[in-house]
Amino acid sequence: MSAADESAAASPPAGALRRLGDRWIHPVGIGCLAMSTGDDRDEGRSLRTIHAALDAGVQLIDTADSYARDEAEFGHSERLIARALRTSSRGHEAIVATKGGHTRRGADWELDGRPEHLRAACEASLRRLGVERIDLYQFHRPDPRVPFEESIGALRDLRDAGTVRWVGISNVDRDQIRSARRIVEIAAVQNELSPRFPHPLHNGEVAACERDGIAFLPWSPFGGIGNAAGVGSAAVQGVARARGVSPHRVVLAWLLARSPVMIPIPGVSRPETALDCARAPALRLEPGELAALAAGYAPAGP
Repeated sequence: MSAADESAAASPPAGALRRLGDRWIHPVGIGCLAMSTGDDRDEGRSLRTIHAALDAGVQLIDTADSYARDEAEFGHSERLIARALRTSSRGHEAIVATKGGHTRRGADWELDGRPEHLRAACEASLRRLGVERIDLYQFHRPDPRVPFEESIGALRDLRDAGTVRWVGISNVDRDQIRSARRIVEIAAVQNELSPRFPHPLHNGEVAACERDGIAFLPWSPFGGIGNAAGVGSAAVQGVARARGVSPHRVVLAWLLARSPVMIPIPGVSRPETALDCARAPALRLEPGELAALAAGYAPAGP
């Protein structure tokens, strides 16, 4: 651990900082999926977006080896992030989270949770990111053809070998969180969570993370652009108008208010969006606003 890392690990929490592993970090990260898969992706704009997030104090940058348009571009997002960090004066402050376990056949997404695949995927991610150790390496999604414990065991081995600093799991249920923790220390759980899809709050995944000191990283926190039960809901729009902020900032503030282990990772592809998200922790919602938001949310899905 570097001197800077030791200082950050020893420092007490300040303001709204959130804990990831042994670090206290900015409470909002950014997700980079759209920078590599969007129809209107623009590499120059993506680099400016990552730079803007870092300049605003954001530290956690989330990606995956499979974030690309198709099989031929596999690893696109990791290569993009590596370039962004090399060209930023604050690149050394970034905490990069990547994932393995998804593969691509053409443009289709498939699963491979075999230990040998995860070991090879991690080695490839190390090369693309240009690092000797990945900050947070996450099992992207359980593979029903492979025992979950075998997949997690591979991540434990990677951590023990020193190529992974922290282990995370994604798209898992409460039982899988418990099972993974019996094998290796889990630093983060990354599941879908938004006003449209609040199920981890009701199904126990967030509570399990709170109990065990695990960071919970909500992906797709806005529930889809303009979604009537997400950023487009009347409740969110009403609070946003009253506060003079974006509905996206309101949603992130709601998530941060729901649990001290939340570190949302909104997907961004434009500098102005990254800056707006970075300012969300400064928006402290009042009890009446939180009640109005809770009453206005309409869960959907299974």
